[in-house]
Amino acid sequence: MSPPKMPDLSTSTKHKYVKLGYQYLVNNFLTLLLIPILAYTALELFRMGPEEILNHLNSLNFNLLHILCSSFLIIFVSTVYFMSKPRTIYLVDYSCFKPPVTCRVPFATFMEHSRLNLIDSPKSVEFQMRILERSGLGEETCLPPAIHYIPPTPTMDAARSEAELVIFTAMDDLFKKTGLKPKDIDILIVNCSLFSPTPSLSAMIINKYKLRSNIKSLNLSGMGCSASLISVDVARDLLQVHPNSNAVIVSTEIITPNYYQGKERAMLLPNCLFRMGAAAILLSNRRSDRWRAKYKLCHLVRTHRGAEDKSYYCVYEQEDDESHVGINLNKDLMAIAGEALKSNITTIGPLVLPASEQLLFLTSLIGRKIFNAKWKPYIPDFKMAFEHFCIHAGGRAVIDELQKSLQLSAEHVEASRMTLHRFGNTSSSSLWYELSYIEAKGKMKRGDRVWQIAFGSGFKCNSAVWKSNRTIKTPTEGPWSDCIDRYPVFIPEVVKL
Repeated sequence: MSPPKMPDLSTSTKHKYVKLGYQYLVNNFLTLLLIPILAYTALELFRMGPEEILNHLNSLNFNLLHILCSSFLIIFVSTVYFMSKPRTIYLVDYSCFKPPVTCRVPFATFMEHSRLNLIDSPKSVEFQMRILERSGLGEETCLPPAIHYIPPTPTMDAARSEAELVIFTAMDDLFKKTGLKPKDIDILIVNCSLFSPTPSLSAMIINKYKLRSNIKSLNLSGMGCSASLISVDVARDLLQVHPNSNAVIVSTEIITPNYYQGKERAMLLPNCLFRMGAAAILLSNRRSDRWRAKYKLCHLVRTHRGAEDKSYYCVYEQEDDESHVGINLNKDLMAIAGEALKSNITTIGPLVLPASEQLLFLTSLIGRKIFNAKWKPYIPDFKMAFEHFCIHAGGRAVIDELQKSLQLSAEHVEASRMTLHRFGNTSSSSLWYELSYIEAKGKMKRGDRVWQIAFGSGFKCNSAVWKSNRTIKTPTEGPWSDCIDRYPVFIPEVVKL
């Protein structure tokens, strides 16, 4: 008879309650320290009585000059504090583009087009089929009309038509949701990595909606899938120096001129993952918007690894041997993304993690430095800092890697997986489709914190932390309105085509 096994302390009930007790003690240390002090002070005041208290106050010999100087100092310090305090940035509302059903690309359609377009390269077709089978995409993702032709017709006019469709639809919906009038926009920021025409996309919006001549507009290109959070950072900085203002951000990626028509496998991969999408976001620093805003911005951290050659070249636009332009995704991409994530969470961790997690991480770090470098490093529990996670839906491998690295549950990455399944990789706008999914499921409560994490070429890892101002009602309209009841769906490891 084999001897009884030792209980697994990491999963035992006692260990669970010990950890909860430790977290409560450390996170509420100051409160627990102040309670006995306040109780002792109250007992002493009760014992002394009102007359003795008055005698002690009279013995202090306050005079008018002391009172005036003290009052002036308090007012001065308070004024300096409130004037130097950064303005709170509110996310009033946002809108996501919902592609028309005429743009839908089922697996069968995608593969048929691939066979016809690459008729002399069956190995490239087979490679795309294997990628699509394991991609995590569903049957309802969409590509722009120009890509539906055989062969595709990526003309400038077609690219502009796609830009007008996705951007103007998202903008119109944002105006409808918020009641914002076009002439009331103070700041306009547009980010689109691979399509940068002249005049710019921001100028296209200004012309369409006849925006004011003194509007502050910017157009960001080449910034990759994390560009939406870069736009939020730029808007935040502008809103700090322009009081009583708002900013509209448009995040999109135009697929038409960037659909690769060559045979290189590393450059065919984006064709299998990237799909149509756009989001329009309204930010404001006005106090009057506090009551209607959905979220407020708490933190935003940007990490750039472009100084390293391997990071710089891991997502690279180039020509193949036949002069076809496309995006080359390096095989080391996931390892580089992991390093960028590590740098980012090292910065954002102290800003968001509770004291108990920071103390455990510090103890682990000191132990590895002083005692044994082979000690397993302690990975902070970010689930204690956030209720919701919006991980860029760049692909199944990206979501899997972050779920493993951050020790998240399937529920925590549900929004990312379902967004990838329903809409594909919509580049910088994917974070907003994920946030919309959480709202559509009725999960966003007052005080909930959301962590948005995105990766981009360069190589960059950017993250933002939002706090919900109110419990958000399940929206009746939006990108998920006609399908949210079907989700979440089971996504097999391989979908046989």
